[in-house]
Amino acid sequence: MVSAGTLAAEMDGQDLPAPAAVVIGVGGLYVAQSVIGGVFFTGLPAVMRESGASLNEIAFILITVLPWSFKFLWSPLVERLRAPHGRPRRSRAVVSAIGAFGVGALAACAFIGPTALAPLAVAMMVASFASATADIATDGYAVENLAAKNRGWGNAAQVGGAYLGNAVGGGVFLILVDHFGWTPATLVMAFVLVALAVPFLTVRETAPARSADAPPQSLRAALRRPEVRYGLLLVAVYVVGQKWAALLLGPFLTDAGVSLSTLGVVNGLGITASGLIGAFSGGYLLRRFGAYPIMQATLAAHVVALLGFAVCAYLEARSQGAIAALIAAQLVGGATFALGVTALYSELMGRVSLAQAGVDFTLFQSADAIVSVIGWQITGSFGDRLGYAFCFATAAALGVAALLTLPFLSRRGSALPREAHQGA
Repeated sequence: MVSAGTLAAEMDGQDLPAPAAVVIGVGGLYVAQSVIGGVFFTGLPAVMRESGASLNEIAFILITVLPWSFKFLWSPLVERLRAPHGRPRRSRAVVSAIGAFGVGALAACAFIGPTALAPLAVAMMVASFASATADIATDGYAVENLAAKNRGWGNAAQVGGAYLGNAVGGGVFLILVDHFGWTPATLVMAFVLVALAVPFLTVRETAPARSADAPPQSLRAALRRPEVRYGLLLVAVYVVGQKWAALLLGPFLTDAGVSLSTLGVVNGLGITASGLIGAFSGGYLLRRFGAYPIMQATLAAHVVALLGFAVCAYLEARSQGAIAALIAAQLVGGATFALGVTALYSELMGRVSLAQAGVDFTLFQSADAIVSVIGWQITGSFGDRLGYAFCFATAAALGVAALLTLPFLSRRGSALPREAHQGA
């Protein structure tokens, strides 16, 4: 089974859609998916709390993350519908049909209201399932229709779209609720989803049909390939190095004396802006330096920041200067994190098979989600008992281990030679 990386030269010679059109098209879908996440995970908890919901009821929202963690289970079915062997691709039709369920479910939430927990949970699960499923088809389309040298921009749209969508769903949505009420605000979000999907529906699709007698897309076929197996290991190593301490940053800054309003501005405007800078600078930097040097540099910066947090926690630093330094470190960390993730997923795009791009790429994303959740559970469980300093220092040690492992992984299972990365 041939990988996207080994067919890079062939794809560059195809009559592919204009890169800008593809990036804008898939970028709109990535923003839309994160709008749903922002509404459910940031906006809705605040609205429910204001309406008198208990924290236990609000925590029930977390079930809507399950489709994103386990979407790899039905990715082969979606890919068979999107890219049937022997027939033309039909990404737009699949995204339109699945996306309609997501829009309809969000519109249903508008009329259900934030206090009817049981029917609201059903509608949220439908919307989350539709969003996660549409993402499988979106990723498959992006891999097939972006030449190797332009994949960095596709991943920049994916990472940047997540920041923008969360800002709309978690920020603009709450402003609308405050001024106009739940129903009008939620209906506006449903309309935003439709508007964001329009650019994708106008982009043509040029990926050639595979042979009719090719084996069906499957998880087994993905796991047979060393590019995928080492790619899953790369995801696990990088996530352990980058994400496991993320859950502690907000509580640590709060305990250090940062006000909730300041933290809200930092996490809202500050992290969104720095994340967008990191994501979209990745589109340029990837073409100049390649994925692995960027991943190594961002991991190293992350380790330095974690050591700084550990020292401040150990010394119980509470001065204005220390707090300003911590906030600055978090903002810089937001940019380097987004840059590193953009590089990671650009590398992973080169490891997928063009015969089942949606399946392979979804495996990588689900691995990212599962390893992240495991890490957050571990840090959440041990944070109170072991203290911030120990947890940050341990996370820094894991980052060093990941940094030392990257050179080995760069030589194992990579579908695209280093020269091709740098020359793209």
